[in-house]
Amino acid sequence: MIQYLPTIFVCIVLGAIVALAIFSIVRDRKKGKSSCGGNCAGCAMNCHCHSAEKKEES
Repeated sequence: MIQYLPTIFVCIVLGAIVALAIFSIVRDRKKGKSSCGGNCAGCAMNCHCHSAEKKEES
């Protein structure tokens, strides 16, 4: 069992990092923040990303 202790520790640390990342994403979504960087010209989804906002502005 002692030989697996470093592996278990690394797994716990990685699990905590993943959990914090998910928590941060969920919190940002609830606040209305987007993961969009704002550079629509270089984005492959530029015609779909903000299409609802663009229609409202027109």
